Amino acid sequence: MSADPDPTLRLLWRHVLPSDGTAPKRGRRPKVSVDDVVDAAIELADRDGLDALSMRGLAERVGVGAMSLYTYVAGRDDLVVLMVDQVVGRADLPPMTGDLRARLTLVAEVQLADHRAHPWLLDVGGVRAWLGPNVADRYEWQLSAVEGVGLDDLEMDQTITLVTGFAANVARAEHAVRRTERESGMTDAEWWEANYEALAEVMSHREYPIAGRVGSAAGEAYQAGRDPRRELEFGLARILDGLEAHLGR
Repeated sequence: MSADPDPTLRLLWRHVLPSDGTAPKRGRRPKVSVDDVVDAAIELADRDGLDALSMRGLAERVGVGAMSLYTYVAGRDDLVVLMVDQVVGRADLPPMTGDLRARLTLVAEVQLADHRAHPWLLDVGGVRAWLGPNVADRYEWQLSAVEGVGLDDLEMDQTITLVTGFAANVARAEHAVRRTERESGMTDAEWWEANYEALAEVMSHREYPIAGRVGSAAGEAYQAGRDPRRELEFGLARILDGLEAHLGR
């Protein structure tokens, strides 16, 4: 027995599907549109995080009754799918130019920018966000970075997954650093400065010759516990080195 089509599909592709030619329904026009609802949800998630987003709070935000909101979108999971597709569609996709490294670096940077602008994207799980037109357009654009370089179709998909996943992990690290700084009221550099002598004292009873040398060099370079931007540059370069070696074989 086949399942019924997911109604969220038509909602996602509402701006792309041709009109069915039916006359508009009589009666009062809705106070808000689906786009208004989704934009308001994005604003709330940007401000408070995805966990804080509720259908009741969103209804208050757009000025409709809580039950009326379900006439626009069936539920919270469906809403998140629409939110993801809507924010992905806001990003400019520059032309794919330059060599393979430049193109895949661009893919990573666009992904990182999305997650910096909307950290709640890191918390999205269990929804089929790829079904929307903007996510589909993004995937087509990403794949064009590796089209014709010698990868088969599965390797193309895995390459994009690897690069975008790595960029998302860097964004996650950045977000964690910012959250810790907000909650503690101290930057990483301030925390290390305040605790340097105490750490030296408690750690003096054991020898860490390698960790001490490397940690000192990293701390001096980063002026913090870690540097997500350097992690992106170094890690992405090593991923691309491996990809080029794979293509060379």
